[in-house]
Amino acid sequence: METPEILDNTEKKKLSSGNLILIFAGALLLIFLIFYSIMASMAPARKLKEIETSYGVKHDSEEKTDERLFTDSAYVSLLREKSFLQSKIAMAGTDSIYMTLNIPDSTAHLEISGVSVHSVKISEMRISKILRTGNNYAIQTMLASPMTIASYIATIKKEPLMIKMAPKDTSEFKPDVIPDTTDYEPVNYILDMDNGLRIYVYQEVADSANSDRNNLFFFDLNDRLKNTWQSMKSVTSFKVPEYHPFIKIRVPKADAKIMYRAIPRKGQIAVYI
Repeated sequence: METPEILDNTEKKKLSSGNLILIFAGALLLIFLIFYSIMASMAPARKLKEIETSYGVKHDSEEKTDERLFTDSAYVSLLREKSFLQSKIAMAGTDSIYMTLNIPDSTAHLEISGVSVHSVKISEMRISKILRTGNNYAIQTMLASPMTIASYIATIKKEPLMIKMAPKDTSEFKPDVIPDTTDYEPVNYILDMDNGLRIYVYQEVADSANSDRNNLFFFDLNDRLKNTWQSMKSVTSFKVPEYHPFIKIRVPKADAKIMYRAIPRKGQIAVYI
């Protein structure tokens, strides 16, 4: 039979081993979190570099552009206006409805052939830092062409469908008196553009609308978790995570639904920043 002293020594060894394992696991987790933070912080700079490479000034061997021009406020203002107009002109040549976002005026418009058919006042907005303070020439050159929607995620259906049985004769016919259920459904969506930019459209939430507020919270949380998961997969492969410049706007619920349903699945958007 083992003596109490031997039992105590065995227990101490087990505790020591357990503590070492916990310390080792904690150290590994800390190292990973530090590595992840460093890689994630590099993502915006890498994206800006990609934009500058694709849309920045291409120096001619004989004539070089004075880059001090791009810091002149008057030139930058004209460049922004030119880029926006170029994008609008390109979209006006199509026979499809499209969206324009005017950030300085805090407005969003649905247009067709250059004519505004619906205007919305943006109550709140957030914009990626690289879009506001990055290389002006490269950013505006990127925005000089219409952006096309590559994919989207939304809380409502793009095209609501109603299935009903056809009546056998006129005596069985009954007119449809079915309300639009999306009047009660929260309206939030994310538009992924073909140039990597993301446009978030959130409905305004009244103080008393707890269900809408909860839906927005979980919709945003799901997006953050998905992005974090994608970033972690990149980091574990020793790759810098992909960064998506974003524009987040908040508009009235009815207007958010109108814009989402009006724009085609592969619709185009122009942005004036």
